[in-house]
Amino acid sequence: MSPTEPHPIYPARNALERLREGNLHFVADRSNPDSGAGRKHRTELVEGQEPFAIILGCSDSRVPAEIVFDQGLGDLFVIRVAGNIVAPSQVGSVEFAATQFGTRLVVVLGHSQCGAVDATLQDMQQPAAERSRNLRSIVDRIRPSVESLLQADKAIDRAELLRRAVRANIVVSARHLRQGSEVLTDLVENDGLVVVGAEYALETGLVDFFDGVPD
Repeated sequence: MSPTEPHPIYPARNALERLREGNLHFVADRSNPDSGAGRKHRTELVEGQEPFAIILGCSDSRVPAEIVFDQGLGDLFVIRVAGNIVAPSQVGSVEFAATQFGTRLVVVLGHSQCGAVDATLQDMQQPAAERSRNLRSIVDRIRPSVESLLQADKAIDRAELLRRAVRANIVVSARHLRQGSEVLTDLVENDGLVVVGAEYALETGLVDFFDGVPD
């Protein structure tokens, strides 16, 4: 790391533990009432930000990262897109936060019953000709991560298929960030960046960090 680049502000392991603790507070309905949204803190943040984690999550209105992890203003650098897909703009956003702010934890946050993943499965089984080009770009990003599931077990229960597809999509997105960017790969190999995959359960509020978690 050159002298002009920011030093990591928060080791990945510590950041991950902070997210886990925040999620447990959320699940137990013990979220911090002081979200750091007061005028004093807002004024302090005008001068800059130091988010301790980068969250690439789904746009689903039921999964707001700051609330799910019980964090406030300036704590998380959040990128949201339907299906938590990884396209060039998302990669660039993660690169930006990791290099500009020294943030060393990236979480790809999917969720149960993801509508974008479900739409992809439906499209693969019965293509929707009327889908717009823009919506199809999302489906096409998800498709490679779930194709093998349909081929492997054609008799699989629909609910179980969606459950597996959600996880497969998270794993592929996390892998893309680790391996599909020279900037991020270098940070992973040489400067402590950690990219993990996680699933938020709509039913319980719990986040399961299941992919790429450090030992």
